[in-house]
Amino acid sequence: MLIDYFNTSPYTTAGIMSSLSLSLLTLLLYQGAAWLQQKCQLIWLNPMLLTIVFLVPFLLYSQIDYQSYRQATQFIHALLEPATVALGFPLYQQINTIKRHWQQLISLLVLGVIIVITLSFAATMLLIHQTEIAIALSLKSVTTPIGIALTEQLSGDSSITPFAIIIAGFSGALLGPSWLRLLNVHSKIATGLAIGAASHVIGSIVLTKQNASMGAYSSVALILSAVLTAFIAPLLIPLLITLFT
Repeated sequence: MLIDYFNTSPYTTAGIMSSLSLSLLTLLLYQGAAWLQQKCQLIWLNPMLLTIVFLVPFLLYSQIDYQSYRQATQFIHALLEPATVALGFPLYQQINTIKRHWQQLISLLVLGVIIVITLSFAATMLLIHQTEIAIALSLKSVTTPIGIALTEQLSGDSSITPFAIIIAGFSGALLGPSWLRLLNVHSKIATGLAIGAASHVIGSIVLTKQNASMGAYSSVALILSAVLTAFIAPLLIPLLITLFT
């Protein structure tokens, strides 16, 4: 079985072949899913989601646990850091918007980050009382690189974080605009900020296709929310852990 590869040093021939095989499989699945989404133009055919759907059964069948898989695909994981830095570009593109409304933007997004983290953590602890899972789920409304990094920093279960982030993205992108209309929210600015803060990149992509202005505000919200979460979460989550344990 492929799991036998992980019984050897990663610097042996078997270890290197294992790493190359799993890395290549992951990249091929993602690229194939990206091609399929481009052809079909359906939001549910998200490359990240489809890659997980096909990869998880394979890992389970091959008896490869998450830590072994991550070790074998370490170079892919290393790309998360430059991906995080790249978020600064759309922030630069919207710098004039931020200058005009920076006080309102920061105030609303700080409040939103605190509410999302607190409610998610509290609900998880009340339902299943698993601190590691609660940490992972409370960081579901940021981009994947930042979510994983924060989950690991706070000793959460980082294997859950990507899936939680995807679910948050899809649910917000598909249900968020309708829910806001039911609440009589019709402002493009408010809609963009709400979806961007709650549903990050996936929600922003959907909004951009509907309206460029909403997409612009959504992009600003997802970037600022990610930055704010990186500062707020390490302070807030330990307090929540103390409160609920």
